[in-house]
Amino acid sequence: MDLTSSLATPAISTSDPSLAGLDLLSLAVVLVSEDLRVRYLNPAAQNLFELSERQAIGQKLSHLAGNSPRLNAALDTVIQNGWSHTSHNVSVSRDGFGPLHLDCTITPVDGPVKRLILEFRHIDQQLKVEREERLAEQQLAHRELIRNLAHEIKNPLGGIRGSAQLLERELDDSELREYTQIIVKESDRLQDLMSRLLQSNRGVQPSEVSIHEILERVRRLIAAEFSDIKMLRDYDTSLPDMTGDREQLIQAVLNITRNAAQAMKGHGEIMLRTRAVRQVTLAKKHYRLALELQVIDNGPGIPTELREQIFYPLVSGREGGTGLGLTIAQGVVQQHHGSIEVDSHPGRTCFTLTLPYPEGGSKLESTQ
Repeated sequence: MDLTSSLATPAISTSDPSLAGLDLLSLAVVLVSEDLRVRYLNPAAQNLFELSERQAIGQKLSHLAGNSPRLNAALDTVIQNGWSHTSHNVSVSRDGFGPLHLDCTITPVDGPVKRLILEFRHIDQQLKVEREERLAEQQLAHRELIRNLAHEIKNPLGGIRGSAQLLERELDDSELREYTQIIVKESDRLQDLMSRLLQSNRGVQPSEVSIHEILERVRRLIAAEFSDIKMLRDYDTSLPDMTGDREQLIQAVLNITRNAAQAMKGHGEIMLRTRAVRQVTLAKKHYRLALELQVIDNGPGIPTELREQIFYPLVSGREGGTGLGLTIAQGVVQQHHGSIEVDSHPGRTCFTLTLPYPEGGSKLESTQ
């Protein structure tokens, strides 16, 4: 196949109604003419190849994907045989643009002018989506287990505490009364733990919130609790307000930040950072705009054996920790249709929360 041929082919209008639906897909779609010039690419493809419409339209496909032998072979197959073809693990790259590993489906389009539709699926993105789905299922199962467990434990605890108080009144020996006081104290501690478990499952109460007002609240709380922690800020102040549950978002960010401060034993630096990210896919849904919130610390990092389990309930790398802070944070983020990820090594741990800005107003449901 001659990739340098230049057959005259009319441009495809991006306002073509037949292409309108493609703009909303999270799948990267590129439409090329018979001479392999780009006639259309949807926003997901622009994001994938880091090129705008103006930079891509009219250019050879190689301007996007470089000279990929596997992709060229797939194009040859489709052009010669006239049927769809899927090629897996296609590596594409161009000057100044790192390699991407993609699955590509090529489909010929019938019409007066021969065209090809190329659908690109980022393999890493697919793995991320599958991981998010798996985490969401695990989180749902954990929440149900926690809810049932908390109810089962909370009721007997009330009886144990009451019985200990009654027993204390009957005892004359002060040493024996100390034992009943221990029972009461530990019962109260477990009651508080159960209340926190149940509270983490309450529904979202959406309202218009400023993410930076939330972060400033967290910053002040951490500064008051850990006077030797240096709190740094790197905010994108152009970010618009978003719809969310203010108290839940404060709790989620506070849990992550407090965990970082505790891991550093109260000494070190924590950076709160915000940025806008565009054309993101969260839980199989495509969003044009989302908030990226990062909590970055310079502490010892998360132990390797805990990294895959860090969001599981009752898993903690700190002596005396309940292992609930990150579980609650993950639950809050998922209720806001977002994602939470962690990258950690000694000297730098970064929790990244991605929260979408739904188009057309809030899509969060208010539940009691």
